[in-house]
Amino acid sequence: MSTIHNVIIIWSWPAGHTAAIYTWRALLEPLMFEWWMAWWVAAWGQLTTTTEVENFPGFPTWIQGPELMMNMRQQSANSWCTIQTKTVDSVVVSENPLETPHKVIVWAEEFETRTLIICTWAIAKRLGLPGEETYWQNGVSACAVCDWALPIFRNKHLVVIWWGDSACEEANYLTKFATKVTMIVRRDELRASKVMQERVKNNEKIEILWNTEGKEIFGNDWLMTWMKIHNNKTDEQSEIEAGGLFYAIGHKPNTSFLHNQVHLDETGYIKVLPGTAKALRPESDEILPWVFAAGDVQDKVYRQAITSAWTWCMAAIEAEHFLS
Repeated sequence: MSTIHNVIIIWSWPAGHTAAIYTWRALLEPLMFEWWMAWWVAAWGQLTTTTEVENFPGFPTWIQGPELMMNMRQQSANSWCTIQTKTVDSVVVSENPLETPHKVIVWAEEFETRTLIICTWAIAKRLGLPGEETYWQNGVSACAVCDWALPIFRNKHLVVIWWGDSACEEANYLTKFATKVTMIVRRDELRASKVMQERVKNNEKIEILWNTEGKEIFGNDWLMTWMKIHNNKTDEQSEIEAGGLFYAIGHKPNTSFLHNQVHLDETGYIKVLPGTAKALRPESDEILPWVFAAGDVQDKVYRQAITSAWTWCMAAIEAEHFLS
């Protein structure tokens, strides 16, 4: 007879490791699958691709993203959480997990569990411009809220690409330390709310280049310093000095492996009962039995390591309450 686990945690990152620590403290013997290079990101999450992390409490002199994730993983391992570096292919969600456990399929092997905790986050969309990989996190970023205060961006001309609310919000954020912010908009209008449009248009440190697209990113041995742009109306190409480029084109939640067995919103994020980490049935406001989701996979607003950890604390405590 196969082992029926109390808790299976799908993926790691701050969310998963917080859930691991809390469920271990509840003596639930959690099993975690940290995905192997899922979506071209290392198993420990997007923080492994960043440098200084200034906004996670407890580190007065800052900490490197990879070091923070290694510390979290080691804490989970020290808490006797079983960690397997494998990719989850799919899940089978049960209507009554006390009688028929949920199933997690990993490399053609099935694992059964009473409770399922999903923390597969959302990956920032990129444009794939030439030079993007070379200067990723060395001038190119997809999170102004995360990176705007880093020393490499201070007192420099910065560029934001896109035209919605997020782009306008990030452009305003960046003016706190930048000498100037240029928004590259490939249309002749913004698609942000009227309030956000007015804020960027009235900010003297923000310039908007209409009908313009980024073409290629350049720099020195380690930092971005300039980029090529293209006016799609006049067909003119030019160069602009830029100490940083921020994409604000949205995120894609990693929920395709669920095959719509939970309630997803129009953009693919898992819907939960407000104020909890309890996932909902497909196309319903009813709770899906003992399936929990938190972190970036259900949070399209904040998307921060600290909020991710907070919501997974909720998920772990709720799982403990069910199993007890």
